[in-house]
Amino acid sequence: MEVAGGAETEIRPLKPCLLRRNHSREQHGVAASCLEELRNKACDILAIDKSLAPITLVLAEDGTIVDDDDYFLCLPSNTKFVALASNEKWMYNNSDGGTAWISQESLDVDETDTGAGLRWRNVARQLKEDVSSIILLSEADLQVLIDAPCSDLAQELRQSCVTVQGLQNTLQQVLDQREEARQSKQLLELYLQALEKEGGILSKQQESQTVGDQTDAVDTGGNRESSSTIALTSQILTVLKEKPAPELSLSSQDLELVAKEDPGALAAALSWDAEKTVTVQQACNQELSLRLQQVQSLRSLRNLSARKSSLPGERQEPKRARQDPT
Repeated sequence: MEVAGGAETEIRPLKPCLLRRNHSREQHGVAASCLEELRNKACDILAIDKSLAPITLVLAEDGTIVDDDDYFLCLPSNTKFVALASNEKWMYNNSDGGTAWISQESLDVDETDTGAGLRWRNVARQLKEDVSSIILLSEADLQVLIDAPCSDLAQELRQSCVTVQGLQNTLQQVLDQREEARQSKQLLELYLQALEKEGGILSKQQESQTVGDQTDAVDTGGNRESSSTIALTSQILTVLKEKPAPELSLSSQDLELVAKEDPGALAAALSWDAEKTVTVQQACNQELSLRLQQVQSLRSLRNLSARKSSLPGERQEPKRARQDPT
């Protein structure tokens, strides 16, 4: 603290900043201890007529108005500022970088423009900056671009209508693929749940079958056919007889029972020849193996999904400067 004439004066450290005008890319490095000093230096360095006061300072990356000294002191060094004279409005400049402009809300909206119109324009600008960002767009953003007027979107992206129409078709395909992937995952999860339930039932039946096999060891060949009839219910036999591809209509539990059944006993129960019986048993065994592979694939997908981190929460945006609609 300095004492001058009996009064204490607070000495603040200088903060390095970058200054530019609204429609210019040329920027100047200055150092100021407060907003008032930064405004005065902006008038001198940027040759702003002081008759155009008040001078408004906004953040170059997103147009946030800075009118509080405490907030100014909290900003990092070399923060970029745009000096707006009188009734000038902040306009986004590609050289400022950052992505904060994506979520800005213009307060100077034309009466015929809608919130949806502003949204697709912002998303289009993001896509124009980096085409690869298409994979990061939400389904809502994809739908907004698909629904946007082709001619307006072409003008925003500076492309021909034919090119933009192809882009919208591609976006629709991406949206459809995401929907198909979501539905496939849901079906696989339901199948896994059903398979786990069947596994419990199958385990109990295998225990019962083990006891039965020990008893059948002293039985004659004729008794095997009787055991087969008990193991395979009339419903399973009906499916095997009537369905052109019975392996697709049977549950995993039933497929395993058919695959393990004695071919001779099964042929006698169905009144089939041995060749046809073996062919059906092989088809059931292959279908059972395919289903087990799908379950393993689903478990791998679920393990990968569990390792993904959750998205950070959205932060509230401070007040914005009025944006120049041109």
